[in-house]
Amino acid sequence: MRKSLLSVLIVLAIVIGSCAKRGTITGGLKDTLAPVMKSSTPKNGATNFNGKEIKLYFDEYVKLKNVGKQLIISPPMKNKPEVLPYTASKYITIKLKDTLQPNTTYSLNFGQSIEDNNEANILNQFKYVFSTGNFIDSLTIGAKIKDALELKTPTFVSVMLYEVNDKYNDSTIYKELPRYITNSLDGLSAAKLENLKAGKYRLIALQDNGNNKFDPKIDKIGYINDFVTVPNDTLFELELFKEELPFKTFKPSQVSGNRMVIGYEGNAKDVVVDVKKNGEFVPFTVTQFPKKDSLQVWFPAMKKDSLMVSITKNNYQSDYLVKIKDQKKDTLAFSPSASDLQFRKNFKIHADIPIVTIDKSKIRLLDKDSTAVKFNTRYDSFNQDVIFDFEKKPLEKYQMTVFPGALTDFYEKKNDTLRFSFSTRNTSDFGNLRVPLENIKRYPLIVEITDDKGVVIESEYLESGNKVVFDLIEPKKYTLRVIYDDNKNKVWDAGNYMEKRQSEEVIYFPKELDVRANWDVEQPFDLRSMK
Repeated sequence: MRKSLLSVLIVLAIVIGSCAKRGTITGGLKDTLAPVMKSSTPKNGATNFNGKEIKLYFDEYVKLKNVGKQLIISPPMKNKPEVLPYTASKYITIKLKDTLQPNTTYSLNFGQSIEDNNEANILNQFKYVFSTGNFIDSLTIGAKIKDALELKTPTFVSVMLYEVNDKYNDSTIYKELPRYITNSLDGLSAAKLENLKAGKYRLIALQDNGNNKFDPKIDKIGYINDFVTVPNDTLFELELFKEELPFKTFKPSQVSGNRMVIGYEGNAKDVVVDVKKNGEFVPFTVTQFPKKDSLQVWFPAMKKDSLMVSITKNNYQSDYLVKIKDQKKDTLAFSPSASDLQFRKNFKIHADIPIVTIDKSKIRLLDKDSTAVKFNTRYDSFNQDVIFDFEKKPLEKYQMTVFPGALTDFYEKKNDTLRFSFSTRNTSDFGNLRVPLENIKRYPLIVEITDDKGVVIESEYLESGNKVVFDLIEPKKYTLRVIYDDNKNKVWDAGNYMEKRQSEEVIYFPKELDVRANWDVEQPFDLRSMK
């Protein structure tokens, strides 16, 4: 009986074991909670602070990520504090390296730099505040940030307040640190300045190089024309722009036996160049260096000598003595524009050396039936392009022959025979966009469509009327914008801080326009309702 009972128990154990489900040991639910600060020394919100070190204690191991860029200290310190450790820890130490201002509330906003060690959960916008005085300042103002021209919201924009006192003037922002600062970091279009004391301030925004001072050569700036007072419940809008620098040239450099390049800042329009040799004028011509802020000065080939180059624009003048070396000379060569000729574009021939004469009688343009096509020519001297204007037909193939001597360059060299082939597509391969404009405030207007990168694809100038037509454009999605050209120079102009001049107003249509092949799109644009 005992043996039988034992046998039954063994069999039952085997059966039960074989029916048990197999599985793996899990670690439980994934941690999605951000770390929590348990305590700090001194406590968050401390007053009469006079120490050199702050410790923040957390409920789990944390690590610092990109703290140099994410940590925003207001008011900013000339000497940035050291933030430790560089590895995971349950506490963070801030070692102050600067002398603190008396009776001042400081805030340290860590942005997104604190995260837990295991799951990288971010303690978003954690802020530690202390005061060297008897109380914590608690006033705030808000600011909305946008680019004055581009649709895309700029990132890592510092919003600053400069205290308007007996030491303040308009040049303060070039030389001094602001009284208060915050930053939009990499994903916000608005920012809030907190822990402020009541007063009168200059409000600016900078997309800068990190030194918290305005450098017009590299920084974008936005500002409010009038001083602002705190407290204030206005949401201020700051439009960022890059100032056009005053015109300035740099020392010319010789790049070939008959050409020198002169770099410049600012706008080269209306610049006047003179070239002399031993006090006598030398024949020369000036063109733009492609895709660079540089001028090309073409002069007669010569052996070792010196040229005096004088450059003037308005009140600017600069003289350079350029020693000419015996170098290889430029040679005449030509390159055509694209072989796929769009209806809204002209066919162009770019010359590597400036052209001085065009003999139209030595140029022949034929269609696919070998029928002569009438055309007109003009020369873009600044960009060295010979431009051909003619009526373009759909699904047409063109052959252009430029016979010897049709084009003469600055050095009296003439072209050999040139042949170019190009064609057009069918009109049904393109789309048409018509834009009725409503509630126009003033004229003239610049109406532009851009691609998804902000590159201007087409532009129309409107001095009267209320309708713009972009016919036969490539099928794609476009962004539509209108510029109020207040100074009537046919380009958008950025503002200027010292002149207290804001940028010319730009209004975007709020949605992309989908222009498809063989479609007609009509999109009314109410300028009154858009921002």
